[in-house]
Amino acid sequence: MSGVWGNKIKLSIFGESHGKAIGIVIDGLKSGIEIDIDYIKNEMERRAPGASPLSTPRKETDKFDILSGYFNGRTTGTPLSAIILNNNTRSRDYEKTAGLLRPGHADFTGSIRYRGFNDYRGGGHFSGRITAPLVFAGAICKKILEDKGILIGSHIKSIGAIEDGSCFDPVSISKESILKLSKSKFPVLDEVKGKDMEESILKIKEEGDSVGGVIETVVVNLPPGIGNPFFDSVESSISHLLFSIPAVKGVEFGEGFNIASMRGSEANDEYYISEQSTMKTYTNNNGGVLGGITNGMPVIFRTAIKPTPSIAKTQKTVDIKKKQNTFLKIEGRHDPCIVPRAVPVVEAVAAIGILNLMEY
Repeated sequence: MSGVWGNKIKLSIFGESHGKAIGIVIDGLKSGIEIDIDYIKNEMERRAPGASPLSTPRKETDKFDILSGYFNGRTTGTPLSAIILNNNTRSRDYEKTAGLLRPGHADFTGSIRYRGFNDYRGGGHFSGRITAPLVFAGAICKKILEDKGILIGSHIKSIGAIEDGSCFDPVSISKESILKLSKSKFPVLDEVKGKDMEESILKIKEEGDSVGGVIETVVVNLPPGIGNPFFDSVESSISHLLFSIPAVKGVEFGEGFNIASMRGSEANDEYYISEQSTMKTYTNNNGGVLGGITNGMPVIFRTAIKPTPSIAKTQKTVDIKKKQNTFLKIEGRHDPCIVPRAVPVVEAVAAIGILNLMEY
């Protein structure tokens, strides 16, 4: 099981959706870092299930218990480990369909990879439930970055075909707008469009279906010079972690795929010296990264989240035990749209990836 990531900061995640607990071990955090428990709780609450009619009714407080690497409010420098108990499981929902492969899930691939010994309940280790420990680790990294003036914020760019009314200004994003988004249960730049998105999610939920969307994220006040060419670039480091989030199917930086239709004269970000005598660019088509290294402009990327695969509609599938074609109607508690709860997860892994590249 590939549950380990990182070099300066190393993560090891463990647990299953319906197991006793999920958790994480973080190695490489320097000693003496103050841990803001309330800050971590707030980030965990942003991701927690059961807090909105837009999410699954499964209620988990995501209360964490730090087991090691923490003493008198600060890191000790030894591996920091934390667990989160699973309190509201309903495994019986999965017993009657144990042999039926759920379309869009990792039931088939997981069964092949682990020779049928994988825990299928709620998706087991493949479940989005396992992103809770990532948010715990990301909150620690995010707070370290914030104390250095580096902020990470996101808005829901789209839900299905409904687009937010505007995007982040690629060259100038205020601290106030980022903090406002972080306090919103449904972070959008255009609240009217946000209401349209919420109504669309509820309508699709009534139809027994689900919908996906796109999250746009920005990292501001990153100094130039962070990252490396090729294998440890800013883009590859963040993307590696983003694609570790279940349901992520696409990532683009700056103008992303749009830049392919531009000419060089349009795509190039021209330089100038600001009034503060710092190097700036008039545009930010490259998303704040050149040669895999930050250039001092905001790092902007977008993450595509697929529709929740667990839906109430009847679908064609295979009974893997009987080796025959059949039909499946999934029961249980599921998000009609995972996008709002994915926002803090995207920010968390971005913080982990960036801190792993920095000297702090």
